[in-house]
Amino acid sequence: MPTFRSQHRAAVLASVTVVDAVTPHQLTLPTPCAGWTLAALLTHMTAQHHGFAAAARGHGADADVWRTEPFARAVADDPAGTYAAAASDVLDAFDAEGIDEKPFAMPEFGPDVVIPGETAVGFHFVDYAVHAWDVAVTIGAPFALPDDVIAALVPVAMSVPDGDFRDADGSPFARALQSADDDDFARVLRHLGRRPDWTTTAPASR
Repeated sequence: MPTFRSQHRAAVLASVTVVDAVTPHQLTLPTPCAGWTLAALLTHMTAQHHGFAAAARGHGADADVWRTEPFARAVADDPAGTYAAAASDVLDAFDAEGIDEKPFAMPEFGPDVVIPGETAVGFHFVDYAVHAWDVAVTIGAPFALPDDVIAALVPVAMSVPDGDFRDADGSPFARALQSADDDDFARVLRHLGRRPDWTTTAPASR
């Protein structure tokens, strides 16, 4: 079992708590993800939960399980409930016995890409620790992860490579920003192309 499994769960549940505070009038707000409103970000987050859950169950090669369109209306109607159900789905899927060794088909990374379950959980961990922060700063809500979650997150997040590919359309992260005298979570945010002092009036990163 990866040493960060319980920390991954805590990060996902933290994202559920943050999304539970979202109100319908906030769905049009800009987010730290360039070009995405909060509605678009939540739709993406919801779809990715279901996609990772499908991959954990052996169905990740089906591109339809990663589509965002089926969830856009549900997120608009009930962002908190729709998102919580998706988070529950992926946590349930990741709790399956032998998930660390299970092959995950990840077509978003390229045709026929398959990665070990432990690696997939790591990717998901990074995404949702950061996306929880994205939502929180968008709606002006406080956000803090427990120390043990941040300690587990740092080596996984800092292993994400930087480079020209981050400039491409569809890249999950913008280029890394220069580090400042940051705490560990702020250092993760900068490495993944986000400004820790971001506000809804600041330029967005990817």
